[in-house]
Amino acid sequence: MRAPEFWNGHDHTARLAMAVLAPIGWAYGASVAWKRDHAMPYRPKAKVICIGNLTAGGSGKTPIAIAFARALKERGHNPFILSRGYGGRARGPALVDPARDTDRDMGDEPLVLAAAAPVIVARDRKAGALLADASGADAIVMDDGHQNFALAKDLSVVVVDAETGFGNGRVLPAGPLRETVEQGLARADVVVLVGQGAPDLKGFAKPVLRARLVPVDVLGLKGASAVAFAGIGRPGKFFDTLRALGADLVETRGFADHHVYTASEIARLKAKARGALLVTTEKDFVRLTPAEREGVNFLPIRAAFDDPAAFARLLDSAAPAR
Repeated sequence: MRAPEFWNGHDHTARLAMAVLAPIGWAYGASVAWKRDHAMPYRPKAKVICIGNLTAGGSGKTPIAIAFARALKERGHNPFILSRGYGGRARGPALVDPARDTDRDMGDEPLVLAAAAPVIVARDRKAGALLADASGADAIVMDDGHQNFALAKDLSVVVVDAETGFGNGRVLPAGPLRETVEQGLARADVVVLVGQGAPDLKGFAKPVLRARLVPVDVLGLKGASAVAFAGIGRPGKFFDTLRALGADLVETRGFADHHVYTASEIARLKAKARGALLVTTEKDFVRLTPAEREGVNFLPIRAAFDDPAAFARLLDSAAPAR
C-alpha cells in the first residue's frame, strides 16, 4: 500500500490527523491481541515457519520467504508455501498453477513465490495446512502470517525494513503498524533486518539477523537507458536499485502496491520506452497478461543473509537438515 503523506509528516495537519486516528489504531491493535488470546491454533503434521512483519507495505518479506523455502529444499525437506492470496479472487485451499493461474485468481505474490516451492492459497490457513499435509509437505512456510493465529508455529520470523523501521510508530490507520512493536515482537523468535539501518526493536532479546536484497542483473543494465515502473510498497527503492546497477532512468512511474494495470497504462509505458528497456519488478510482471508482458523486462531480486551460519542454525531450530 502507498503510505499516506501524514504518516511521515511533522506539521500541524499531520499531527492532527494522527491524533484523530490514534483511537482507531488502538482498537486495531487491541483486536490483534484479542485474536491471539482467544485462538485455538491447529497443529499440522508439517513444521510451520511463519514469515511476517509488523507494518503495512513492503518490508522485503516475499524474498525472505523465498529464501527460507529454497534453503529448506536444499536441506532435504519438501516445503510448501502457504499464502492468503491477497488481491486474488480464490478463497482456496488451492494449489497454485503458475502456467494457468493469474494474479486476479491467486494474487501476485503467490505467483512469485511459486518459483521457489509449491504454493497453496487459502484464506482459511488451517484448510491450507491440511492440503499441504495431504500433499506431502514436511514444512510449511507461512507467508504473511504473524497476525494470523490459525496455526501453531514452530518458528516465527518478523521481517523489518531496516531503513524505514516502524515509521511514525503508530498503528493503522494513524501509522503503518499492524500492532504495536512491543506486542508484535513479543511473539517473534527472530527478527530479520533487511537493508541498512538500526530501528528501535524495543529491547528485543532474541536473535537478530541481517539480510540484503540483491538484484540479479540479467538485463545488462549498466549504461542502458530504461523506463521503470513499479506497483509495490516503495517504488522509489526499486528505482534506486536500477540506478545503482548503472541504468540511466529516463522516466519512472510509481503505482500503489498490488496495482492492477490497465491495457492503456501498459501501452503508454511501452510507447515511452521506445528505444529503451522497459523494466519492472517480478511482482509487477506476474500481474500482466501474456500479451502485456511482451517487451517488458523484470529484475529478479534475491535475499542474501549476512551471516549464513546463523541462518543455518535458525533453520536447524525448526527443521533440521535431513
